[in-house]
Amino acid sequence: MVNSVAVSLDNRHVVSGSSDKTVRIWNLSTGEEEHVLQHSHYVGSVAISPDNCRVVSGSSDNTVRIWNASTGEEEHVLHGHFDWVFSVAFSPDNRHIVSGSFDNTVRIWNASTGEEEHVLRGHSSAVTSVTSPIYRTRSL
Repeated sequence: MVNSVAVSLDNRHVVSGSSDKTVRIWNLSTGEEEHVLQHSHYVGSVAISPDNCRVVSGSSDNTVRIWNASTGEEEHVLHGHFDWVFSVAFSPDNRHIVSGSFDNTVRIWNASTGEEEHVLRGHSSAVTSVTSPIYRTRSL
């Protein structure tokens, strides 16, 4: 079962995350699969950075993973959540990743280093959705 799908801002790629433990990067124009990335458990959420360079995924293995969108190489495995990471998002400036988990927390990570910067506590139940607005400029 596919749990999450994201489209790159440049409309070149589609990323999907699935219960088969994979993140797949697809070419939007051709429909061909470019990379298959592996988690050890279900993938609940995927996102593509606004600059289209990275993919982030959250999984029931309690990790957030950052991948190079061009090569498919894993850049960082982020540990800190104590339960399923159900949702992930990039900040509009590409500098941060936000994750929400069944451990009732929201965590903010440095997208370049993978370091955890903040843990937001206070929810009494699972955080099942995080998002980040993408601001686009328009030429006149």
